[in-house]
Amino acid sequence: MKTIRFAAPVAAVLVGSAFASTALADELNLYSARHYDSDERLYTAFTEETGIEVNVLEGDSDQLIERIQREGVASPADVMLTVDAGRLWRAEQEGIFQGVESDVLAERLPESMRHPEGLWFGFSQRARAIYYNRENFDPSQISAYEDLADPQFEGGVCIRSSNNIYNQSLLASMIAHHGEEGAEEWAQGVVDNMARDPEGGDTDQIRGVASGQCDLAVANHYYYVRLLKSDDDDDREAARKVGIIFPNQDGRGAHVNVGGAGVVEGAPNRENAVRFLEFLSSETAQEIFASGNNEFPVVDGVKKDPVLESWGNFKKDNLNISELGENNPEAIRIFDRVGWR
Repeated sequence: MKTIRFAAPVAAVLVGSAFASTALADELNLYSARHYDSDERLYTAFTEETGIEVNVLEGDSDQLIERIQREGVASPADVMLTVDAGRLWRAEQEGIFQGVESDVLAERLPESMRHPEGLWFGFSQRARAIYYNRENFDPSQISAYEDLADPQFEGGVCIRSSNNIYNQSLLASMIAHHGEEGAEEWAQGVVDNMARDPEGGDTDQIRGVASGQCDLAVANHYYYVRLLKSDDDDDREAARKVGIIFPNQDGRGAHVNVGGAGVVEGAPNRENAVRFLEFLSSETAQEIFASGNNEFPVVDGVKKDPVLESWGNFKKDNLNISELGENNPEAIRIFDRVGWR
């Protein structure tokens, strides 16, 4: 496996072609915005099963999109892999993906995880959960995302900034369920209830609850699992102080986002690219997603990480993930109007 990583913001778009653009029967060129070491197990397992070697070019989503555009018809890219429906939608809008019809993907993946035109697919799930301090907060006070805007929690909510794609997709889901006006009222309520100006990443929000700086926080579930499994005593102690809530169990279910991928327009190794997407829906790949980054598999019946198993089953929002991207521009406008920094 050949892996090329770009750390500098402009490197991924200035360096010459990393791989040959001619089609080879035993090769796949993957442009990936996922930066998890465990993903290398995916590529190795795919090669062992198919004999197809995987060449990996890593960068952030915007870098990879710009690179594919600059490479044009000569691009060697076969598949683009990234996280969050908002980023997949941005790539879609730039014409990066081509439609795929696959009986395997139609059978294996839930409809909510498939773009209506087959442009991209979700292969792992990440729930955006609510966290509370076990020592000084009664979790029965909150059961839904909508509750975060309740005036009783004024000065008590920690959450990331509006430029965070996870929050943009959460608000996009609120637009889908409540309309633009209802979503804006909710966003204004959350701003009014913030314990501090948005700062830091998801882990910082969880630590804010553990330290007592805020009563409630919002973060993707796997950041919490990382703290629980950390080699650092302070991390594990912080996690033990915090409880997790999967919201809206009496209604639509908890908001979930995805790690997903699509076949690049003009892919020189298209057949291999489709085989790779189909492989990502296999039990082998789904278990690697679940154990490597503590993500939820999208295929039912796949073994999950023990911590995730201990939480039992919970209801997930079955909104088609493409709607999260379609609503992204309006979500950003709403954030601006309500002053969510």
